[in-house]
Amino acid sequence: MAGNEHDVNRSTKTGRFVKESTAERSPATTTTEHVGGKEHGDREVNRSAKTGRFVTDTTAELHPATTETQNV
Repeated sequence: MAGNEHDVNRSTKTGRFVKESTAERSPATTTTEHVGGKEHGDREVNRSAKTGRFVTDTTAELHPATTETQNV
């Protein structure tokens, strides 16, 4: 990884950043995002606009007014 390119871990429940050790202990409730670098934006994630929590593609399709899709 070059420059400011790195991985970050987030809670799928709260959307907050968590430590790598937390992500390792709780893989079902965390997600790892690759940020920085030149080739960002190749993966889409969906978030609730109200809570900031990650939601599934199905939820995003059913509730387009209250979800946002981000490229990470």
